[in-house]
Amino acid sequence: MVSKQLDDKSYHQFREFLEQQCGIVLGDNKQYLVKSRLAPLMAKFDVSSIGDLVTRTLSPVERQLRSAVIDAMTTNETLWFRDEYPFELLKKQIFPEFKGRRTPVKIWSAASSSGQEPYSIAMSSQEFQQLNPGSLPGGVQIIGTDISNTMLEHCKYAHYDSLALSRGLSAERKRLFFEDGDNGMMKVKEHVKKLVSFRQLNLLGSYSLMGRFDIVFCRNVLIYFSPEIKTQILKQIHGVLNSGGYLFLGASESLSGLSQDFEMLRCNPGIVYRKKT
Repeated sequence: MVSKQLDDKSYHQFREFLEQQCGIVLGDNKQYLVKSRLAPLMAKFDVSSIGDLVTRTLSPVERQLRSAVIDAMTTNETLWFRDEYPFELLKKQIFPEFKGRRTPVKIWSAASSSGQEPYSIAMSSQEFQQLNPGSLPGGVQIIGTDISNTMLEHCKYAHYDSLALSRGLSAERKRLFFEDGDNGMMKVKEHVKKLVSFRQLNLLGSYSLMGRFDIVFCRNVLIYFSPEIKTQILKQIHGVLNSGGYLFLGASESLSGLSQDFEMLRCNPGIVYRKKT
């Protein structure tokens, strides 16, 4: 008999595991979230209860299961051009600051999920350059990272179904930046796709191999972490940003009480942070 119950002890152990592995902090009453995210793994790993699945996950020898569980708990639906204003700020305020630059403008999407954010950034750069031909002779380079290798494979494949395409993507952008793909899906056109590369990264780890960036998108990510881990991540982002570089957070996120290393710029609309020099 299949059981989707999760007792308090198992839930507490799983909360500790998840925070240690990827920094995500679950609240006291999020059992329903764990059950809904992990239930699809029960058949795949031939487990009859959520409790047994959690017990096996805690074993360090269960690498494949651990990876699948982390994927399930960190995968989130996202939107194209989420909140819109960051992408408008790129085109109207930030990209113009780099006019004439002969080296690439480097941008990091720090939690790329299924690819909507980094590809939205790429499309924004294309829109800016179409309106301002030759303005960025060095071009734009975008790196998308995620903890989930499964999501990264989706990003690289760059195919999206009609439901995904309906979430924040205008008909005009769909026409300009997508073409027919496999199995009735649409795929990102090559001139957009080639601007973005992807790699696996746990934000709790080292960023030393990432290089340096002019702009970092770390949007709707910090909300999952404790204040201590938020501060750690922001310090590391500060370390990879070039002088005067920009940081975008989610619309509901703030640096208040977490970091003094950035100045807040109020824009119309929205907010962006700039590395203090």
